[in-house]
Amino acid sequence: MRAPARVRGPIYLDHHATTPCDPRVVEAMLPYLVERFGSAGSRLHAYGWEAAGAVDTARARVASLLKAQHDEVVFTSGATESNNLALLGVLQACRQPRRHVVTTAIEHKSVLEPVRWLERQGCEVTVLKVPPDGRVREEHVRAVLRPYTVLVSVMHANNETGVLNDVAAIGRLCQEHGALFHTDAAQTCGKCPLDVRALHVDLLSLSGHKLYAPKGIGALYVGPRASHGRLSPLLLGGGQESGLRAGTLPVHQLVALGEACELAAAELLEEGTRLLRLRTRLLAALTERLPGLHVNGDLDHRLPGNLNVSFEDVDGELLIERLQHHVAFSTCSACMSGNLRPSHVLLAMGVSEDLAHASLRLGLGRFTTQEEVDAAADHIVRAVIEARLPSARGNAVTREAARP
Repeated sequence: MRAPARVRGPIYLDHHATTPCDPRVVEAMLPYLVERFGSAGSRLHAYGWEAAGAVDTARARVASLLKAQHDEVVFTSGATESNNLALLGVLQACRQPRRHVVTTAIEHKSVLEPVRWLERQGCEVTVLKVPPDGRVREEHVRAVLRPYTVLVSVMHANNETGVLNDVAAIGRLCQEHGALFHTDAAQTCGKCPLDVRALHVDLLSLSGHKLYAPKGIGALYVGPRASHGRLSPLLLGGGQESGLRAGTLPVHQLVALGEACELAAAELLEEGTRLLRLRTRLLAALTERLPGLHVNGDLDHRLPGNLNVSFEDVDGELLIERLQHHVAFSTCSACMSGNLRPSHVLLAMGVSEDLAHASLRLGLGRFTTQEEVDAAADHIVRAVIEARLPSARGNAVTREAARP
């Protein structure tokens, strides 16, 4: 497998924020930027026919990865738009006098912000608290359902901790209750086996740039229970995507997304096994050399490439300063990383502000090597020791110096 060209710089362990484009994806996409430039909406000549055929193939590949029907895939600009379409579209189409939405405190901001907007419009909202392991279960949702609950939105895997929620059981519960169920699967699509029927989801969001395709392309799965007038479009215009998302389709990006889904389907299990081995190696190296390390979230129900850790008695800002030129990482979701506020996800799990400030989200990916993991561990150990508060620094330095 050929890794993408990369300029010399920090070891890249931020794959939950974005993934590099797989060279095979780029190769498949490039012709549709040059000689195959037609619009899929041009139905009177060969350029348009070729583009429309490419879109059909891409849609079928995305559907195949989800175990869905091809006409259940609506292309969007990414998971943020998909989440907005799912949440706002369902509630906009709903005509019942009382409307109730359920979500969780650990969702991505592209779910939480639309939910807050809905609340300001008079919708009743329940934001579920989560246990310390960060895993949302069926009983948590069952306790808050109401007769007029319209929609439940629970992410498949958290974008910071990588913890997998009990989505299949929650989806089954929602079907029994008559509520629609949406899941943000941006982090799991291409990394975990997905079957929309087995998961009992009505709406599922995904982003191309989380699975080695370009930024700016994604999709929303719209199942049978969410169609037939239960979802209103947010963008109006030419009636593309079965009237649910107007706008000229970016054929080159769709080709890339389809190729990325095809590759993910073929390599998913092997890649997951390799990433789990590397994560285990990384965690062992850090645990052995750094006292006061805490793993945030359930380690057994988790994306194989995710490690979210906090360190006791560490100055979080100094840790970032010491590490950021050696390892590319996040301290929370990428869209929030421009500020140094503690992660809303970790705080919702009951992690203290001090530990949340001294946390690292490490995301391993398709092109991460064992050598990079070992080097990253060395950099992290050194940075943590240097960022220890004076009262705790002596023991950590002594322990590291004693290593053979």
